[in-house]
Amino acid sequence: MRIIKLTEDTKQELINNLLKRSPSSYSEYESTVAEIINNVRQNKDKALFEYTAKFDKAEINADNIKVTRQEIDEAYKQLDADFIEVMKKSAENIRVFHEKQKRNTWIDTQENGSILGQRILPIELSGVYVPGGKAAYPSSVLMNVVPAKVAGVEKIVMCTPPGADGKVNPGTLVAADIAGVTEVYKVGGAQAIAAMAFGTESVPKVDKITGPGNIFVALAKKACFGYVSIDSIAGPSEILVIADETANPRYVAADLLSQAEHDELASAILITTSEKLANEVSEEIDGFLKTLSRANIIQKSLDNYGYAFVAENMQDAIDAANTIASEHLEIITANPFETMTKIKNAGAIFLGSYSSEPLGDYFAGPNHILPTNGTARFFSPLSVDDFVKKTSIISYSEDALRAVHKDIELFAQKEGLTAHANSIAVRFE
Repeated sequence: MRIIKLTEDTKQELINNLLKRSPSSYSEYESTVAEIINNVRQNKDKALFEYTAKFDKAEINADNIKVTRQEIDEAYKQLDADFIEVMKKSAENIRVFHEKQKRNTWIDTQENGSILGQRILPIELSGVYVPGGKAAYPSSVLMNVVPAKVAGVEKIVMCTPPGADGKVNPGTLVAADIAGVTEVYKVGGAQAIAAMAFGTESVPKVDKITGPGNIFVALAKKACFGYVSIDSIAGPSEILVIADETANPRYVAADLLSQAEHDELASAILITTSEKLANEVSEEIDGFLKTLSRANIIQKSLDNYGYAFVAENMQDAIDAANTIASEHLEIITANPFETMTKIKNAGAIFLGSYSSEPLGDYFAGPNHILPTNGTARFFSPLSVDDFVKKTSIISYSEDALRAVHKDIELFAQKEGLTAHANSIAVRFE
C-alpha cells in the first residue's frame, strides 16, 4: 500500500482521483442507458424479455417473470438454517433502529383561529433493485426493505436478475421474504429500473426506487429521477480509517480490505499520525492478500484507490476526513468519541477497535446504504424518511385572515402578481 505524507497538495490530488469513480464521470454509457429506457417505455414486457435473454441468458416470459411462493419455499430449503436465523436477527436489529426514526403528523392550533400542521404518510408503492451477477447481497435486501416496512409502505416490489437457469439467488429470495417484499420480478440492469419507473404489463410502476447496482443501473436511476423518486446515485464503496499509534495494525489492515474487495473501483484510505503504524498496516495487508479469496480484486482496488496518509497531527487528519466525506469512517484512536465530535461529514462512523465496518454492513441496525463520492457533505443514509411524504396543512378563520390580509396583498403586489392579491382582497370587499 502506498504511503504518502498528507499535505494540501496530496489531499487535493486524492479528491480529484476519487471523483473519477463517480457515475457522473461515465457519460459514454448514457446513450446506451437512454436507449434501453426508451425501449422499455415503448415495448414494455417485450423489451424486458429480450434484454434478459441477451444479458442474463435466461428465457423469461409473462408466465415466469414473477417469482412464485413455491420458488421462495425452495429457496429456504437451499440455505443453512443458521444463515436464515442470522438474517432474521439482522432484520430485527434493522427494524428496531429504524423504528426510532419514525415521525408523526402534527397540528398546531393558535388562539387567532389559524391551524397549521404537517401530515406524514408513507408512499404507496416502493421498488427495490437487488444486483445479481457476480455476487448476491441479501443484506442489501434487508436494508432497503425493512425501513420501507417500518414507514408503512403497503406494497414493495423487488427486481433482481435471474441466472441462466431462470432462477433467483436463494439468499436474495429468503431475505426478501423475511423483510416483507410483496412481489419479486426476474429482471435486472437498466431495464429493471425503467420497468419500475414507467411500468410494463408485468412490472408495476412504483413511486420510489432504491438499491445499489452497476454503472448502468446507477445511470438509469439518474435518468429516471423525476418520473420516480430514487434514493441516490451511488458510486463504488469506500472506507476511510483515522488511526493513531494506539491502533492495532492488523485490525486496520483487515478493515481496509473489507471494502477493497467489493470491486476494482472501491477506495480504502488510512490517515494516521504514526508513520510506524502506516508501515505496519502495509505489511499486514501484504500478508492478508496471500490468503483472501478475492485477492486479485483487492490488489487492483489498492493499486487504483488505496492510500496510507501520514498526517502531522490529529487535527490535520480530521480536516482531511471532513474534506473527503467518506461513505464509511472508522475512528481507531486513543479517544475515538472525542475525535468523533470534530467530524462533520461521513455516511456512517464506526468508533473503536471492535466496531469494524462489516458490523454496520450486516448486523448492527443502522442502514448500510450510504452517501458516496463526497456526497456525505449533503446526503444522509437511507432511512424511514425516504419512504414517507409530507403534506402541509393550512387553515385560517375569517378573523385570522382579516388580521393579515393587507400584508399578504402588499407582498403579492410587490411581486407583480395582482391575481394573488385579488384572491385575498375579494374576501374583504
